[in-house]
Amino acid sequence: MMKVLVTGFEPFGGDATNASADAVAALAARWAGPDELVTAVLPVEFGQVRAADGPLLRLLDAHRPDVVLAVGLAAGATQVRVEQVAINLMDARIPDNGGAQPADAPVADGGPDARFTTLPAKAAVAAVRAAGIPAGVTYSAGTYVCNATFYALQHALAERPGVLSGFVHVPRTTEEVGGEASASALSDGGEPHLPLEALARALEIVVRTALAAARGEAVEVAAAAGALH
Repeated sequence: MMKVLVTGFEPFGGDATNASADAVAALAARWAGPDELVTAVLPVEFGQVRAADGPLLRLLDAHRPDVVLAVGLAAGATQVRVEQVAINLMDARIPDNGGAQPADAPVADGGPDARFTTLPAKAAVAAVRAAGIPAGVTYSAGTYVCNATFYALQHALAERPGVLSGFVHVPRTTEEVGGEASASALSDGGEPHLPLEALARALEIVVRTALAAARGEAVEVAAAAGALH
């Protein structure tokens, strides 16, 4: 039996809720094993997610997972976004929940400029789309706490070969914005959204695709999924 760690984030920026934490909780509620699932909610604080004694690295040390998926909110997104790359940069448009607002600062001093996902990103996206949920591979996780967490995760696990890890961004939930429930999402003239159940199902598909890859049962899809801009 393998072990999976999936994390979401607490609310930030004045929001009462965070779709990432809601989706992770819904994933936990629907998870039927057989592999063990551990979930957690991380603080939206640069210092906490990148600290050697912070909650992210403590979770990695405590649980020694085989697959790690960090999940964050991308307000305005129209699909579930499986991120390919994190950059070694913190540049905050707004302060984090601890009041920090770094500008042009590295996530990890002396670390490489970028760290890439080790998840089978394209295979996961193809599987999510096959379930009728909008999804895509994307190439910028921003420069806020989501990117810092993604980079810190990949940086920490660079010394732990065999662990598959990465980051997924989710839109707001239909329930949060009060929109019309629709499996195809996107907008009722307001902010784009997806039903919470669709987000939980998408996360489960990403996790199970990664578990299959970790067992050698599946390989990454060789397909173009790049971006023009």
